[in-house]
Amino acid sequence: MWIGFYNYTVILTYLGLISSVYGMTEALDGRFTTAIACLVISGICDMLDGKVARTRERTDDEKRFGIQIDSLCDLICFGAFPAFLGYGLGLRGFWGTTAMCLYVLAAVIRLGFFNVMEEKRQQETTEARKHYQGLPVTSIAIIFPVVYLLRPSFGQQTYLRILIWVMLLVAFLFVSKIKVYKPGNKMMIVIIVAGVIILGKLLHFY
Repeated sequence: MWIGFYNYTVILTYLGLISSVYGMTEALDGRFTTAIACLVISGICDMLDGKVARTRERTDDEKRFGIQIDSLCDLICFGAFPAFLGYGLGLRGFWGTTAMCLYVLAAVIRLGFFNVMEEKRQQETTEARKHYQGLPVTSIAIIFPVVYLLRPSFGQQTYLRILIWVMLLVAFLFVSKIKVYKPGNKMMIVIIVAGVIILGKLLHFY
């Protein structure tokens, strides 16, 4: 009846996207704390969706679809959405605009490169990926909220300068050749717990 796949292996990916789109609407209304909480939720969904997908024997088409849909959703959740938040928080002018543009561009390049290499890797081996090249885009779901929580400690202009440098640094790390080891189950639990703690801080902040 419909194109695409709708089994449980992609539901978390879809939910992460919905969370980010809802977060954008909250940011438009000036509710940045809620918006950034949505970013954290999207990050948690993205961390878990691969684990969920591997619990089911998938066809080649389902695997290819999973790679593509994951990156497309990641581009919105962890590429466009953080830049959207940055603009809402006050990034303007040459440096603010440059930081946002370079950030999104780096996210696009990284995700496109990942798609090519991941499809190639899956054709060559069935082993799970052990490391990434460059910083995964999902990392912004932890980095941005932490920086946001520091906002009350600085004046507006100082905070915006910090945000610009953070976005530029993260953009550089997205496309760098540094080797980032994929977190195992224990580390993933730690990261998810950290995300939940940040969510709690955001709710308290709110």
